[in-house]
Amino acid sequence: MILSLLMGYFLLTQPVTAVPDRLTITKDGNTVTTINRDDFTISQTGLPLLNSKKYYEFLDNLDKQFSIAPENAHLDQNGGIIPEKAGSQIHRQTFTEQFYAYIFSTEQTKVMELPFLTVYPKVDSELLSDIRSMRIGRYVTSFNPSNKKRSNNIELATKAINNQVVFPGETFSFNRVVGKRTAAKGYLRAKVIVRGEFSEDIGGGICQVSSTLYNAVDNAGIKIVERFSHSRKVPYIPPGRDATVSWYGPDFEFKNTYNQPVLIRARTLGHLLIISVYSSENINYIPKKVPTPPY
Repeated sequence: MILSLLMGYFLLTQPVTAVPDRLTITKDGNTVTTINRDDFTISQTGLPLLNSKKYYEFLDNLDKQFSIAPENAHLDQNGGIIPEKAGSQIHRQTFTEQFYAYIFSTEQTKVMELPFLTVYPKVDSELLSDIRSMRIGRYVTSFNPSNKKRSNNIELATKAINNQVVFPGETFSFNRVVGKRTAAKGYLRAKVIVRGEFSEDIGGGICQVSSTLYNAVDNAGIKIVERFSHSRKVPYIPPGRDATVSWYGPDFEFKNTYNQPVLIRARTLGHLLIISVYSSENINYIPKKVPTPPY
């Protein structure tokens, strides 16, 4: 009897080990992260209030880490179609509902599998097959391939705009599509024009790409939204037919006002930069004559 009382007293006086309060988030059954309820709540009021800013930052980070961007169908160098690939992103509404259920419940532990949505690309093989059928605009300029740094920059910008599809009503921005020209992306220092004077900067030479694109698009009769000329004449294009671009300055933009999407095809071949604009045979377009380039 005395032994039983002593055992009961011993058990009552021992500290109670609290059940850990945590939410385990998994993907395909594997743990992605484990969080604590207190990390996302404001408890000064005595009630569990969600810290919305912290929660959405957390959700955005998960989205960046685990979402997969879809890939448009595109043409290879020989004109063959490379099929599209669907992507995926976190189903934010479902995730939020399950997250809230944990925050405002009495459950101490919970395991939650990341919910995903399938994301389909804008350009599939069927659409691409249709809009590659008819060339509506084209322009060709020449450059010196022995100038390795400038040629490198031209090649990078050309690849960036190649296979771009602009849908009816959409505006194409050269700066947005090509992105910031940096050494990390492989761009090199080459000759540029700044306030009428020659200088050197990262990405020198890409204005030949934007200028060739401008004339190809103009040849297709597409509406030009924004274009600026250099502060002095450039040798690869007729006077007044250039389109200078700079990340912190001018851009080249055009808007597709036609009833069909248009496809940009751009490539270099030896000393030539060739940019063509294609669309469906059902397009209602009015071509425009543009001056031929100097050779």
